[in-house]
Amino acid sequence: MRRVVSILLVLALLTGVLGVTSVAAAATTEFPRSQTLYTGGKQWGPPSNWNPFMTGNYATGTIGLCYETLFLYDPLTAKFTPWLASSGKWTNSTTYRLVLRPGLTWSDGKALTVDDVKFTIELGKKTTLNFSSLWSWLTSITKVNSTTLDFKFKTALYQEWDNYLYNLPIVPQHIWGTKSLTDVATGANDKPVGSGAYLYNTYDQTKMVWEKNVNWWATKALKLSVAPKYIIDLVNTSNENSLGLVLQGQEDLNNNYLPGISTLLTGGYALHTYYPSAPYDIAANTAWLDINLQKKPMSDLAFRKALAYGINVADIVSRDYNNMVQASDPTGLLPMWNKYVDQAVVKKLGITYNPAKAKQVLAAAGYKDVNHDGFVENKDGTKIVLKLIVPNGWSDWMAAAQMISKSAKTVGIKIVASYPDFNGYLDARLKGTFDLAIDNQANVSNSPWTYYHFIFYDQLKDIPTTQGGNYGRYNNKTAFALVTQLDKTKTTDLAAMKAVISKLQTIQLTDLPMIPLWYNGMWAQMST
Repeated sequence: MRRVVSILLVLALLTGVLGVTSVAAAATTEFPRSQTLYTGGKQWGPPSNWNPFMTGNYATGTIGLCYETLFLYDPLTAKFTPWLASSGKWTNSTTYRLVLRPGLTWSDGKALTVDDVKFTIELGKKTTLNFSSLWSWLTSITKVNSTTLDFKFKTALYQEWDNYLYNLPIVPQHIWGTKSLTDVATGANDKPVGSGAYLYNTYDQTKMVWEKNVNWWATKALKLSVAPKYIIDLVNTSNENSLGLVLQGQEDLNNNYLPGISTLLTGGYALHTYYPSAPYDIAANTAWLDINLQKKPMSDLAFRKALAYGINVADIVSRDYNNMVQASDPTGLLPMWNKYVDQAVVKKLGITYNPAKAKQVLAAAGYKDVNHDGFVENKDGTKIVLKLIVPNGWSDWMAAAQMISKSAKTVGIKIVASYPDFNGYLDARLKGTFDLAIDNQANVSNSPWTYYHFIFYDQLKDIPTTQGGNYGRYNNKTAFALVTQLDKTKTTDLAAMKAVISKLQTIQLTDLPMIPLWYNGMWAQMST
């Protein structure tokens, strides 16, 4: 929901609005309005790190504006575009050859070479990073010549490798090679040096400032340039405040949910969205309910089923979002992936809102309202009071949490909405100390594999560091093996992909490790 500003550069390149200059030696404090693009939507709390390996927690623009990837990927056309790389192909079933584009440079003027690429990926072998699992199937990286690397795999995981090609940021060896492994994994990486069109200028409690780089390699190599001299990403305080900034023209692009946009678009305001009418935005990710399976009663499948039957998603879609979003189907797969949904499995196992059924399931499983306060107790008679967390200021999720609490109350489950600051929310999710949480980390990608990899992430002990998913700590080796099987399937083999995904959907809808709720939009509200 809040993770789209990092692709701002990519969007600008694809839409042709790019027009570049260099970062000042000292931080600039004056930002001419006519040369400055103001954005917002991702940064909840002051910028505190620029480490591209700290997934979802780095300052907006760290990947995309500062650090770049080997390829770009356009999900609307399902096409890869060479970026730092000039080409890449499988030379046999277990060897991938990557050719790097000539003339690449870091923002400090040093050359970006295949040694940097090799070094970056080998960091995942030396310390736990969000791509370290790559080394369970990658055996070696060989430098063929000054522009070419061969990646040799024990087993080719085609879908995952494609995903790495456009998501893994490349970092400079001459800087990162001097860092301790602890700093590599968790250090702030203050004043980052990347290869992108924008460079670190300054930051404070309210904003992150990037300044364009006249020496960006793509200006010469690809005849591209970026128009804004500065990109300033403002720290969010609330959705309502962001809406005010957009309406006042103080913010040009907001990549977050803004309340009332659907009404304002038809009310004469100079606002624009991706689509001019409903649903206004492309479906970007699935909002779901994380369930901590380590705690009772969430560890009981019957209780999870009752909870799923007891959530009125239609109420959230209509009253919270004014129909700017759509209710998810029981699998949670995005609409762009409808062809992978096994409708027979959904018809047999899918759960939708049915309060009577929820009460029936609770009663059959032994959950009773012992003290007649309207809420069921645990089977041992102890009270059930579940805390549902969402970040403070995320008004749509805060409203959704209240609605979930209300609909759960009608079936006898007591849920209390709680709004920690974003860092507190993130900490609880990563450490597994929460009861329930609304979450939406798996975005549009090159394959549904990324969605199932997140839900059935198997490196349970590494979750706090890698932020790889599965925050409810669901443990099912059969599901984990199926995700790997899907990963080994060529993306061109649609029938084989659908067969594996059908099995994963059967497990998901049978065990309910999480509960899909609605499809978030790829929020993009613009003021000209």
